[in-house]
Amino acid sequence: MRRGRVSAMAIIGWAGLAMLVVGAFLAALGGLNATIYGASSFVERYLEAIADDDIAGAASTPGVALDEAELEALGLPADLSTAMLRSGVVAAGPQDVRIVSDIANPDGSHSVTASYRLDDEIAESTFRVHPIEPLYGVLHRWEFDESPIAVIHVTAAHNPLFTVGELTLDTRATKTGEELEAFSHTAPYLAIAPASYTFEYDSTLLEAAPVSVLAGAAERVPVTVDAQPTAAFVERVQLQVDEYLAACAEQQVLQPAGCPFGIEVDDRVTSTPQWSILSTPQVTLTPSDTSFDMPPTEGVAHISVEAQDLFDGRFYTLEEDRPFTLALAASINPDGSIAIQLK
Repeated sequence: MRRGRVSAMAIIGWAGLAMLVVGAFLAALGGLNATIYGASSFVERYLEAIADDDIAGAASTPGVALDEAELEALGLPADLSTAMLRSGVVAAGPQDVRIVSDIANPDGSHSVTASYRLDDEIAESTFRVHPIEPLYGVLHRWEFDESPIAVIHVTAAHNPLFTVGELTLDTRATKTGEELEAFSHTAPYLAIAPASYTFEYDSTLLEAAPVSVLAGAAERVPVTVDAQPTAAFVERVQLQVDEYLAACAEQQVLQPAGCPFGIEVDDRVTSTPQWSILSTPQVTLTPSDTSFDMPPTEGVAHISVEAQDLFDGRFYTLEEDRPFTLALAASINPDGSIAIQLK
């Protein structure tokens, strides 16, 4: 009898211990699901991935990627560029992240509100997330109800290229036909959000001042990268203008062909006309709808020629300054050379 009582007591003891272990496990599991695997932590990890420039990790977060049907539902093209979804592009991700609230909704989803600093601004976003198939059948997993990814509509004014972060992109990438000939281009790009981006451009001939934009979660953000001629561009056009006018001055005629200056002489010309350029128009360039234009700009040519007065037969030397104006349109050829069209 004593041995039976001992066995019963042992079984009860082991059962109690097992219950304690199971209870401890369930308590630990509940703690994990409420913290590390909770809705708030899911949102925090997404924001921290952006801050760490782990764009691949952020983009692979459940509910971030948009499939073709979702793009169509949002009125976006199926070939919408994902080129900006990479490291080295984001200027700054969310810092000082703090979960403001985590509200459990009746349908099992959570509305998580996070506060963070983006550049010098304090922002706040609410993300609605819902549970998906749990990890190992017990650990909670979550997915965004609405993708937080942003769409940035980039207008590359006067130049199809722009730079964002370490990446240079061409807004003509998905365009064909006459669209390729446009002077300015607009193209949409998917971008991880919330984050700040800096757009600019810098080359020998064109430069665009940096423009910073804050892309909030699921926002559509416009930005214009305004390319303007560099000093080197203006200098090259000036050189072509100088060479053009010098060639005009070499024509020993009263009306140099294809040139902006000339003179009519009613008397008989008795020597070869000699032209010189006293003042060359100084090139300034501003963008128009199709090119970089120089408005009508004044220059001065000088002619020296011998003539005989038809009335009294007197010989004389004609020395005269001839003001003229010159206007032109300049554009950059695909090979990087500059094309000039006189107006």
